[in-house]
Amino acid sequence: MAGLAVLAVGIGGFAAYAWHPAIDPVQPPRPESFDPALVRRGAELAAIGNCNVCHTAPGGKVFAGGLAIPTPFGTIYSTNITPDPDTGIGRWSEAAFTRSMRAGLDREGHHLYPAFPYNHFTLVSDEDNRALYAYLMTREPVRAEAPANELPFPLNQRWVLAGWKLLFFREGTFQPDAARDAEWNRGAYLAEGLGHCGACHTPRNALGAERSDAHYAGGEAEGWHAYALNADSPAAVPWERDAMATYLRQGWQERHGVARGSMAPVVGNLASVPEAETRAIATYVVAGMGEPSPARQARARTVLEQARGGGPGGRATAADSQTATAVPGNDRGAAIYAAACATCHEAGRPLPFGGLHLSLSTGITGPTPENLLNVVLHGLPASAGERAPIMPGFSGTLNDEQLAALVSFLRANFSDRPAWDGVDKAVREARDRDRAVSSRPMVALRAAPADPSRP
Repeated sequence: MAGLAVLAVGIGGFAAYAWHPAIDPVQPPRPESFDPALVRRGAELAAIGNCNVCHTAPGGKVFAGGLAIPTPFGTIYSTNITPDPDTGIGRWSEAAFTRSMRAGLDREGHHLYPAFPYNHFTLVSDEDNRALYAYLMTREPVRAEAPANELPFPLNQRWVLAGWKLLFFREGTFQPDAARDAEWNRGAYLAEGLGHCGACHTPRNALGAERSDAHYAGGEAEGWHAYALNADSPAAVPWERDAMATYLRQGWQERHGVARGSMAPVVGNLASVPEAETRAIATYVVAGMGEPSPARQARARTVLEQARGGGPGGRATAADSQTATAVPGNDRGAAIYAAACATCHEAGRPLPFGGLHLSLSTGITGPTPENLLNVVLHGLPASAGERAPIMPGFSGTLNDEQLAALVSFLRANFSDRPAWDGVDKAVREARDRDRAVSSRPMVALRAAPADPSRP
């Protein structure tokens, strides 16, 4: 009887914890009721939060939702956050919107799936939530019902999320670190809050929560590996604050290459926000990486010399004659590199229009060949109506054996890292996710500078 009583009390307590009241609907506010300056600020904040990317389906209206978000537990579809009164958030008050950001609850009191990263958005201030609300409520209302989530029982029951929150979610706004300066604290607020960098760059546990013991240690995002942004960063040349700020703002940096995959739309959005914001994020992220060791600094100097010296491993090659030094036993990989890659990547033409010298490529020094294979398969897309770097994709040109030979050659010749294990398996997996990657093609840079080599 005592055990049953304890169980009953526990169930009752959990039910009380899991239940939340609805917030009364409101009439959709008129766009002209919002201060234009507040709306402009909200636009900048929405860009930092990358809201348009997750809440816009391919071919759909911006913010109208319906994007399929694959997770290890099933597919979740993003919701409509336009001010449509029936299928969007038009009847949400500012209090309802702020509660969704702060506590992960919709207007009716239902728990939201953490694919909406409220574990980060809870840090956002009331003032910034007010600006975001003003911005969204002045967008075009779009009637669009999101498809039903494809989740197995009991994960399709939202009350289960209360248990997940009990284990992994702590509500509360950002608290600055008094020991740090204003720029670092601003960067921490943006990166940990609206920017939700850890949602991709931190590995997750078996229940889908970010691991608190592996902050920025590298994660997975839609078929891409999000590189570690801590002391374990695999970048061939350690990141510096100015380099990171430039990369975040323009989508490329001469020692680190061009943003691709899930990172491309992030930098595309950051290009529209004040430079001080991207610099603050860079300050915070690079500070967390720590000072590189003397050995790593020496290796970076060697890599930069190799990049200036020409071919694989610093061996000068004649790119215009398509020659490359072969690794014993991998003549095929060397031949493919010489024919398909060297003419751009060894031409000496500067970024963003020239190919990055591959000794500087994090795709080659990274822990898996996943990102390198994605780029080789799909290339870098052109940007309609704007100057942008491009790279052809080789999905229909190279077979699986040729892909494996090429990436193995690149790893052996342009890095000092050990050979990847399971390259053949990684190639098969890259082919398997080919359709998913193609359905959300890599986004080109918003605008590149004028190409000095062209009239």
